[in-house]
Amino acid sequence: MATIKDIAEKANVSPATVSRVLNNDLTLSVTAETRQRVMTIADNLNYKTIKLRKKKNSAKKQSYRVGILVCQSLEEEWKDPYFLTLRKGVEEQCLKSGIEVTEIYRLRNFTPTQLYQRLDGMILIGKVDPALPPILREKVKHVVYLDYSPDETQYDSVMVDFQKSTNLAIEHLLQLGAKTVGFIGGYTFEFINGQDKQKSKDERHTAFIEKMKEAGRYKKKHVHVGDFTMSDGYHLMKEAIAKGNIADAYFIASDPMAIGVLRALREEKMAVPDEVALVSFDDVELAQFASSPLTTIHVPIETMGATGVKLLIDRIEGREIPLKVIVPTRLVIRESCGSKNIKSENL
Repeated sequence: MATIKDIAEKANVSPATVSRVLNNDLTLSVTAETRQRVMTIADNLNYKTIKLRKKKNSAKKQSYRVGILVCQSLEEEWKDPYFLTLRKGVEEQCLKSGIEVTEIYRLRNFTPTQLYQRLDGMILIGKVDPALPPILREKVKHVVYLDYSPDETQYDSVMVDFQKSTNLAIEHLLQLGAKTVGFIGGYTFEFINGQDKQKSKDERHTAFIEKMKEAGRYKKKHVHVGDFTMSDGYHLMKEAIAKGNIADAYFIASDPMAIGVLRALREEKMAVPDEVALVSFDDVELAQFASSPLTTIHVPIETMGATGVKLLIDRIEGREIPLKVIVPTRLVIRESCGSKNIKSENL
């Protein structure tokens, strides 16, 4: 490969002069004949400046084709903005990275035979039957999982540490003086064959029981579990009130559920946070506009989606070792817990 020094020797000028000519330095004082001689020799030697080489490599960069497989239906996404925001983060990062999203698949009516076209990779959002990942790998070589990690020795994934986040919420309520702390949350579902759902205990639920038992404060009567929706948050709180099973404070596993809880308490004329303190989870946009703005665990949801896309690109471009990314969360203090003047704590 020709160098600037080679051109300088043939043109009978200094290497510095060659460099300035080739980079179109108009402040250089040389004759037009000298400029032309340098350009001609460089062209004959097939020399390309660094700028031209970068431009050429950039033009060759492949535009990847990526599919998104979502475990939730569109209706479920709207009921739980967490997953909608997660998908938004994926799509926006794909747009920034010049990636073509060829298809958004919904697991409820998805079969691997639908992957009729070549995909460079796929991002899967949600929890699926462990039998599905190997089947997907037969069709798509590179798969990244968001909010689920089926096998960290094989697949890239982006996760939240639910145990640490739950502990942060509970410790905050206990430090505020709550003698009893309850839990309102939902079951998670593992989607099998794109149709059936297998119910399992959510990680926040498990972490809550473990932490409260450790503190010697666990009471089963203060635990209420349904679906991750506003309506179930409302009905679960109503049932607890009707039975007289009211704790001093509650950790609620999602912001939408907490909105439902707030309505139930308001209808029963129970003041938040004076009579019941609340800490929820996710910090989606509606949390700060609730009737009592929610103290909540902030999850960088869109960043999770964007990180998944970056991991996928990195894997497509040659990385062999799978990575599991745990995103940090933090406690955002608002009015619902009764300590809005305390600064946010980072996790």
